[in-house]
Amino acid sequence: MDSLQEKVKIIPRQLIEDDRGWFLKVITGKEENIPNYTGEIYLTMGLPGETKGGHYHVEALEWFTLIAGKATLRVEDINTHEHMEIPMSLNDPKTVFVPNYIAHDFINAGNANFIVLAYTNKLYNSSDTKSYQLKNKPKQYL
Repeated sequence: MDSLQEKVKIIPRQLIEDDRGWFLKVITGKEENIPNYTGEIYLTMGLPGETKGGHYHVEALEWFTLIAGKATLRVEDINTHEHMEIPMSLNDPKTVFVPNYIAHDFINAGNANFIVLAYTNKLYNSSDTKSYQLKNKPKQYL
């Protein structure tokens, strides 16, 4: 019989940091015993005054839930250039689904770090992530 230490798996993760905040994948989709239909679950943190994102995906779909701080999720259809801003905070919790070909970024809308929990249905592939400068101008939040 396997011991508890053999049954429970501790998976090291890599915290990726830069001047805007940090990024941490929680599930990569490659873990042992994970169903083959699982994508990635990750966290990203943004510092006050910073913007995270600025891209769209050719294939991947994403779901975002803010779990700390305040942020504005900006989204733009890359074909029609229709855009919207979605305020996010724990005072009004929500999950936002963003389909492919919709550019998106998060702007810190507060004086503290924000943290977003995200799920994507695809494993990361750099060719699926396309940089994009959203056309709508960010509001001044601070």
